This record gives sequence, C-alpha cells and structure tokens, in this order.
Amino acid sequence: MSTTSARTLRSKRRTIEHEAARQDEVAVYGDATEFLPLGREALEVAKAWAVIGLFLIASMAIVEQLGLLLKPLTLALVVGMILGMVADRMGEIGIPRFGIAIILSSLVMLAVFLLINALAEPLAMLVNDGPRVLEQIVGKVTPFLERHHWLNISPSTFEAAPMTMEKLVENSGSVLSVLSGSLTPAIVQGLIFFAGLLLFLYGRLRLRRTLIMAFPSRRQRLLSIRIMNAIEEVLGYYFATASLMYLGLGVIMAVIAYLGGLPMPVLWGVFAFLSSFIPFLGITLMTFSVAVAGVLTHDALLIALLPATVFFLVHLIMENLLFPAVMGRQWEINPFLVFIAILFWTWMWGAVGAMLALPLSLIVMTIAQELFPERRTMPQLPG
Repeated sequence: MSTTSARTLRSKRRTIEHEAARQDEVAVYGDATEFLPLGREALEVAKAWAVIGLFLIASMAIVEQLGLLLKPLTLALVVGMILGMVADRMGEIGIPRFGIAIILSSLVMLAVFLLINALAEPLAMLVNDGPRVLEQIVGKVTPFLERHHWLNISPSTFEAAPMTMEKLVENSGSVLSVLSGSLTPAIVQGLIFFAGLLLFLYGRLRLRRTLIMAFPSRRQRLLSIRIMNAIEEVLGYYFATASLMYLGLGVIMAVIAYLGGLPMPVLWGVFAFLSSFIPFLGITLMTFSVAVAGVLTHDALLIALLPATVFFLVHLIMENLLFPAVMGRQWEINPFLVFIAILFWTWMWGAVGAMLALPLSLIVMTIAQELFPERRTMPQLPG
C-alpha cells in the first residue's frame, strides 16, 4: 500500500509539473490557436460587431430625429433627478407628492422666467445693433493687427473677403428670420419640459418602484435601488456644490465688469454663472464675449482685454484648485471623455445637448461604477 501511494503521489506531481510547464510555455510563446487561420469564429465575431455598429447608428438617427421631444423630456428627467433629494426631504416633513411637484416645478419655472426676462432686453439690443457692433469691433481691432505686418491684414482684407461687412449687414435680416422661426419650437419644447418635470416629480416614487419590481431576483432589485440612489446623490451633490461655487464666480464677474467699465455688470455675472455649467465651451464663449465687450468699451486694446484676462484666470483657479478641493476625488471623471460627450451631444441636440453632456456623463459613470465596483477609476471632473 505504501509503494502504491508513493507511485500515485509521484504521478500526481508529474501531472502538476507538466501542466505548470505547459502554462509557462503558453505565457511565453502564446496559445497555438492564435496562429490558426481565420475561420467561421472570426466571421461570427465580425458579424456581432457589425450588428452592434448598425444598432448604434440606428439609435443615433432615432435620437436625432426625435430631438424635438427627447430634448425637453431628457432635460426634465435630469432636472427631476437633481431635485430628487430635495423632494425626499420635503416628503419627510409631510408635504404630499402633488404639492412637492407643484412647488418644485413652479420654482424652476420662476427661475427660467426671471432668467429669460433678464436676458431679453440685452439680447434684443444685440440683435438690432449687431452689424454696427461688428463694424466697431473690426474698426478697433484692425489697427492693432496692422502693426503686425506678418499677418498681412489691412482694412481692404475685410472688404475683399468672401464675407464682407456689407454682406454681413445684408444677411442680418435672414439671421433674424431664422431666429424667429426657431422661437415656436422653443416654446413647444419649453411646455413639454415643464409638463414632463411636473409629472416626473409627481410620479417619481411610483416610477422607481415600477422599475425596481421589473427585475425578477432580489439581487437585481437591490442593485437597481443602489444605482438610482447613487445617481440622485451624484447629481444632487454635484450641482448643489457647483451652483454655490459658480454663484460666487458670478458675483466676482459682476465686480470685474463694474471695475472694468463694462455695461450691465449684473448681467455679466448671470452669464458667468450659467456658462460655467458647460465645461470648456462655456468658459471659452464667456471669455470671448467679455473680450468683445471690452474692445467696444475701451480704446486701448490692453485695457479692453484686461477684464477677460482676469475672469479667465479666476475661472482657471476655481476649476483646477477650489473645485477639486471641495468635491474631492469621489465624483471625478475623465476630462477628455467629458469633452467628447460635449461635442457629441452638441452635434446631436445643439445648446441643450451641451448642457446635458455633463449630467449624462455623470449618470453613465455612476451606473458603470455600481455595475462594476471592482473597476472603479478616479478620473478628473471639470466644472
């Protein structure tokens, strides 16, 4: 019996050593199946990826075609989830669901109305005086550019260009017609947004319960609860913190505009507050607008560009030092992915898509982290 046991142990040891040697060989030289010619399995893989690609293309086409309905509904859904934590607190103190929906949707409507009322007059003035403002900008910037001979720019450059000043003035009427033609769809989308927000806030808990009970197993239901709670927490915490910080940035911008001699400093503060919610594009458009206003206000170019420079530096410090310090690394995502998301959703849905790019990125990031907690990454979140 002892001899048989010894032989059995030696046999098992040789088997283990042989398997270990084979695994080492595969690790060094690769599996032999890697060098086999492509066959039916490769075609099956290619077919599967082709089906996925066609599905994505079809989905993007549907999203683009149904943008008139999907844009306000998606915006209402995101705003409703941002207000989810507030709705829960109001429910804890005994306010009924319909009352919560009425109060929150009315506050959002009031904020939008005040914003539109504040922007209506300056935007109308800008549209009416657009050609004159453009002539002033060209007239003030051209002497500065003429001093740099390597640019080869002179007043005749703008007169001989394919789009001259006269053509810009002539085309201003068509621009106004395009803006007026877009007003009716905007009003329709606004009504869809407020109706969707009201109904979502009213039926939010019931919708959550329906989605949770749609999963058959207890584990899947618990996972869905965690995902929904995490999404509302991320959106609520991020936008509450961002709103406070960007409100401070708006106050700073109002002070910069006042000290820099720009007209309507309070309005510049509102612009700074709103544009900060669109990463990259917001700060770019805001800095460019402040620079244009400075050029129109002051004769000296360096003094004219000073408010835009100060605002850009303040925004840079806030985004790269203060904002990460307050938010921490818990809510960070890759800036490059956010940039790609902004480009994609701006291409799909215009300005509304640019505003929704960051919330949708946060939602996707949260779902991925809850589904694959072992693969959580810590990328950087821009403001």
